[in-house]
Amino acid sequence: MQFVRFAMLLGLASTACFAETWSGPLVDSKCYGAEQRNVNPTDTQTAVDVDRGYEIQYCSPTRKTKRFAIVGPEGERLKLDDAGNTKAAHLVRSAKKRTPFAVTVTGARAGNRVQVDSITAQR
Repeated sequence: MQFVRFAMLLGLASTACFAETWSGPLVDSKCYGAEQRNVNPTDTQTAVDVDRGYEIQYCSPTRKTKRFAIVGPEGERLKLDDAGNTKAAHLVRSAKKRTPFAVTVTGARAGNRVQVDSITAQR
């Protein structure tokens, strides 16, 4: 019985050790994904032709946004899990204006998705 308790405690402690933090703009995940896929198939210089600032501004979340993502330093899209989407929606709805949001997200990454523990707006 004590072994089971110890194993559970060890499992919970190891989960907390893998928490990571990301900072970057919060975007509408569906919109940003569409913008990333919107390239000319014959263009060999797609990295040069990308206007990341425009994509972030264009895909800035609104009060109606349901799926969110954070844009990493290289432009990759890290989608938020359901709990993270709920927290991000609350953050966006409580904001006074619609502008690109700079946020800090803490959680665990699984592929291109983040299991969100917390999300806060950067000032």
